Amino acid sequence: MPLPDPSGPGGLLILPVLGMGEVRSGDDLADLLAERLVAPAGAEGGAPGLRDGLVDGDVVVVTQKVVSKAEGRIVAIDADDPTAKVALVESESVRIVRRRGDLLITETTHGFICANAGVDLSNVATGTAALLPVDPDRSARRIREGLAHRHGVSVGVIISDTFGRTWRRGVTDVAIGVAGVAGVVDLRGTADANGRVLEATEVCVADELAGAAELVMGKDRGIPAAVLRGVDPDWLRQASVAEEIVRPPDEDLFR
Repeated sequence: MPLPDPSGPGGLLILPVLGMGEVRSGDDLADLLAERLVAPAGAEGGAPGLRDGLVDGDVVVVTQKVVSKAEGRIVAIDADDPTAKVALVESESVRIVRRRGDLLITETTHGFICANAGVDLSNVATGTAALLPVDPDRSARRIREGLAHRHGVSVGVIISDTFGRTWRRGVTDVAIGVAGVAGVVDLRGTADANGRVLEATEVCVADELAGAAELVMGKDRGIPAAVLRGVDPDWLRQASVAEEIVRPPDEDLFR
């Protein structure tokens, strides 16, 4: 029996965005993405497999690194001076959660609990570090609005970043900003496949979509964005990582 169309009902098509080139401070990410995706496919680069270019209902996942570059969140740092990195991490943190050697687990101004406040020295010029966007939800909205207003396409946008996970080895991409696509889908009160009512199930679909997109972007391929087609239309709505995904202190059992 043939497999169904991955972009059809119940399927998900995930494609890398190729050919964006180096992003610099002041670049308009919506325009850079549109150059690769909005025009009819067939042009060199783009996302091979999207014959009709970007369409309403697609979800675009963009890595934090290029958003930080476009927004000028790149700072000078002496990578050989460990005290300089610690000082930079502390300046981006509101709380130090744990220290182990050179590793700091911190709470950022956004409410994220992550390694080194998201300060990253990879995939940037030597002697510099990338900081997280000031407001990743706003960054996602800006890209979404740019694609809608100037290019006539209504899509969801996710800003993704790589986080480790407590009690589990390895890293995965998660959503740090969203626009036009749900952060969390609340299934409480609905029935499972056996008719049993779900009482506690809330699915962080934004993180799942970010992790899926990372599979085609990779960490070492220089691919800063991906397109997901076939996302459940019920997930396409106004949303916010800050309001939906970041757990408030009064719900944190480990604080």
